[in-house]
Amino acid sequence: MELRVIRMYSSDDFTIGSLYKEVGEEREFLCFTLEDEHRTKKVMSETRIPAGRYKITFRKVGGHHARYSDKFPKMHKGMLWVRDVPNFEYILIHIGNTDEHTAGCLLVGRSADMKGFIGSSTSAYKDIYPGIAQALSEGEDVWITYEDYA
Repeated sequence: MELRVIRMYSSDDFTIGSLYKEVGEEREFLCFTLEDEHRTKKVMSETRIPAGRYKITFRKVGGHHARYSDKFPKMHKGMLWVRDVPNFEYILIHIGNTDEHTAGCLLVGRSADMKGFIGSSTSAYKDIYPGIAQALSEGEDVWITYEDYA
């Protein structure tokens, strides 16, 4: 499975983008995304990850995993973990509404505004998670490419 984040708008505090599933040369829109801002020098919990292609696997330990296991007991198999990001650890795809809810992770939502808010994050997560989790559970490689337009 191939996923793509297209970063469309960046401010001093946040980055807004869109997440797509790629099937051949077609792109299927999945949801909006929110991340920290771009910085040339990393500031802990205040910097988005570099553009590039990264593998996603499950992370089955940690606080997010425990909370999501309780919150989504029928659906949750592990956190979606963006792996091998230079100078970053434990980059996850998860729920949140503002840059205060991320420390480099990718937040997902059904709506986005240019003030740094994404809405209906839980709904978006519940929409995208099952397909990605199923692919991982079936042994399929899942990759995510972050592409900068902003």
